Amino acid sequence: MLAYTYVEKGQFELIEKPVPELIDSHDAVVRVTLSSICTSDLHIKHGSVPRAVPGITVGHEMVGVVEKVGPDVVSVSPGDRVTVNVETFCGECFFCRHGYVNNCTSPEGGWALGCRIDGGQAEYVRVPFADQGLNLIPDNVSDEQALFVGDILATGFWAARISEISEDDTVLIIGAGPTGLCTLQCVMLKKPKCIIVCEKSSERIRFVNEHYAGVLTVTPEKCREFVLENSRHGGADVVLEVAGGEDTFRLAWECARPNAVVTIVALYAHPQLLPLPDMYGKNLTFKTGGVDGCDCAEILRLISEGRIDTTSLITHRFSLDRIAEAYRIFETKSDGVIKIAVSPPRKSSENLSSTV
Repeated sequence: MLAYTYVEKGQFELIEKPVPELIDSHDAVVRVTLSSICTSDLHIKHGSVPRAVPGITVGHEMVGVVEKVGPDVVSVSPGDRVTVNVETFCGECFFCRHGYVNNCTSPEGGWALGCRIDGGQAEYVRVPFADQGLNLIPDNVSDEQALFVGDILATGFWAARISEISEDDTVLIIGAGPTGLCTLQCVMLKKPKCIIVCEKSSERIRFVNEHYAGVLTVTPEKCREFVLENSRHGGADVVLEVAGGEDTFRLAWECARPNAVVTIVALYAHPQLLPLPDMYGKNLTFKTGGVDGCDCAEILRLISEGRIDTTSLITHRFSLDRIAEAYRIFETKSDGVIKIAVSPPRKSSENLSSTV
């Protein structure tokens, strides 16, 4: 099969690999029907993810059809359409039992797919702990509607859930990239009084204005003053930092009112300064970390009911045999790209049905 592979720092290649087999009794093998490219994939390419293993197939955003299951898998069967969770988790350790699945203590726990084990920018993928990592796609939900459930939508939903948002709040979201836009949709479910999106790209500000009525937008250089004008207590009640830029961490806490919640969703390329003397007396609560992606069934229900729809984020579509071109567009942010849907290769590399 074809698989887009992390060869070394700065180099991905589309190469032939064997179709994955079941290794553990809790595994499933999924035929990938649609995948996507994430900024985290670019972090791997550029060496910003030290735990990433050269030689692995990249990609952790995907949906597909179950082809094989191990004897201990009970929640899915061959032929089922499924989303694949970015997090691999056992469901049994201390952290999993408390919903902190990002910190699963299994050797394959946490972000494994497309980082430490083969991921989904391929024709097939092996999914460990399939009962936890796969969710059934409702019949009225398309692959494109479900594509982001296991990663950026799960991230946005988790961020909104832990941020303690109330209907009286002014909520500031910094960053209108793909994860920021998913976070925005999930924050909107909470119905806060005011939502402000801070974004430097005029194209993405226009996208927010066109697709999300009632959401206010502002550029970073005007953000602090704008938030003060549109909040009642000296700043935003909740700030979600989803940009991961050079100055966006400081902007996040500076725009927060005293005793606010600041949720850090972004993954930074460099360490951030926590200037405690400067923020002394603001009594802020910071919430940070990787997504605990255990809300996928709930997200799929909301999509099925028409309450979440991220298909407008898909601006480009490529087949797997053209994935290098897709990466070029995504990495250079060309042609108004937001997210790319990658379908199976136009001609399969082998008769896979006879081997799976």
